[in-house]
Amino acid sequence: MVFNGIGNYAETASIIARACMPGGHYLDLAADLTAVPRLLDLRQEAEQAGSTLVTGSGFGVLATEAVVIKLCQGRPTPAAVRVDAVASVSLSAGVVGAAFATAMIDMFTTGGRRYTDGRVVPARLGSDLQNLSLPDGQQAKSAAAPSAELLAAHRASNAPSVTATTGMAPTSLAVRIVAPLAGKLLSIERLRRFALGQMAKAKMKETTAPRQHSWGHAVVTWSDGTSREGWLRAGDGMAYTASVAATVAAKLSRGEGQPGAYTPGALFGAGVAEQAGGKFLLPHETHRAQGGTVID
Repeated sequence: MVFNGIGNYAETASIIARACMPGGHYLDLAADLTAVPRLLDLRQEAEQAGSTLVTGSGFGVLATEAVVIKLCQGRPTPAAVRVDAVASVSLSAGVVGAAFATAMIDMFTTGGRRYTDGRVVPARLGSDLQNLSLPDGQQAKSAAAPSAELLAAHRASNAPSVTATTGMAPTSLAVRIVAPLAGKLLSIERLRRFALGQMAKAKMKETTAPRQHSWGHAVVTWSDGTSREGWLRAGDGMAYTASVAATVAAKLSRGEGQPGAYTPGALFGAGVAEQAGGKFLLPHETHRAQGGTVID
């Protein structure tokens, strides 16, 4: 079994995963809309080789995917899904590093994405701005970005309309205004290399986590107007990511997987999110009724 923590997954994931076949298993922490689909496209190869490939083994993908699985369980295909990943992360002093710098630059060059009528379409980076009231009484902002939470939520629900926001996306008005121009400039290879080099060696100060908990959130709506909302509560986002990867690795080592390519929830079900240390909060359901909205 190979754990890929190198980063730059768009270039490394498929190569390393193929090197594990036949018979070996693979997992990574990819969370972007380039690397994750490429890895999932290896499903047939992995099945024929008897290998299990798991991508997105971290906070954002699993924390939202698992809530969608829970909310859709035993229900017909919904009309729309929205997921929000709001990590709370403490940072140690040091340099940004190439992996994180690449992820940030790719976010600007790719722009936002959403599913409309079952198809992935462009969305402005920082759109779908959410001002979330968290279950513990705190507040957080999130917005659209090209994150794999979108793909995982679509695959878990089959909903034709899916939006995904993340606390990693720019939420300030100024940054959201300049984001399209920044994306075009960073698409120029010379400027991209320069920006990547400068950002990777930039120094970070030690920073405490802004909140006690990280949250995965989903709202699922059906064509009759019924809507269900749920949350997954975790601790520090990076610590939870490490726990997810370790949990998935342990399951694969015990032979609990099956050949193919998956995200964690698609392979092991929503329960893997709790096994990694998360807790579901599934508070209520709303539906249309004559004269107003009823909350159960």
